[in-house]
Amino acid sequence: MFEDTFRGPELDPTVWTPAYLPAWSSRAAAAASYVLDDEGLRLTIPADHPVWCPDLHDPPLRVSAVQSGNWSGPVGSTLGQQPFREGLLVREAQPESRGFVPRYGRIEVECRARLGPRSMFSAWMIGMEDRPERCGEICLVEVFGDALEPGTAAVGCGLHPFRDPALREEFSAERRALDVARWHRYAVDWRPDGVDFSLDGEVVRRSTRSPDYPMLLILGLFDFPDRGAPEPPPELVVRRVTGA
Repeated sequence: MFEDTFRGPELDPTVWTPAYLPAWSSRAAAAASYVLDDEGLRLTIPADHPVWCPDLHDPPLRVSAVQSGNWSGPVGSTLGQQPFREGLLVREAQPESRGFVPRYGRIEVECRARLGPRSMFSAWMIGMEDRPERCGEICLVEVFGDALEPGTAAVGCGLHPFRDPALREEFSAERRALDVARWHRYAVDWRPDGVDFSLDGEVVRRSTRSPDYPMLLILGLFDFPDRGAPEPPPELVVRRVTGA
């Protein structure tokens, strides 16, 4: 059993790394902008938040994210999580951390978000990639601000195989009656024979395959600076994460 309601005063350092895939950058350069308050974990991207991996990632991207596991090989190696281009090398070696890294079970994230046209939020699980093929993704939720309409949102969820030969692409973003600014529960029931994806207790998608290795959870807020004029800072508030 796992539960975090982010009542602070600080993130639990035995569980959370408050930086986005820091092996490809550094913990300092990839650090999240966040606070813990009476609602939970509040991730933001203020106007002065730096671009992530500015010399490597195209298009430009700004991220505030926390992750429940971390690991990499030594500096100069290619051993790290979710490499985003060929030949990517570790810039800052990461000690192994397995704060919340389940293999199967029900994982639920309760959150709300404020988005503009050039921002998005997501909650997703990835393999530790201690072996290259242990790299699949279970996406609980992914919503882009430019896909919001009054009273509805295109809500993405499903599987991405990346380099896992046992998986196949099973992802879509269907339009649903949803206001992402209100609290919602995004969850998966992850079993050896498949994954059920649910929204506020209703199953909205079922996969036919399933990653067969431990996976960490990432909670992330994103801004794409080249997609338009500056807008009010986006925000993702997470008040509860559970695993059973």
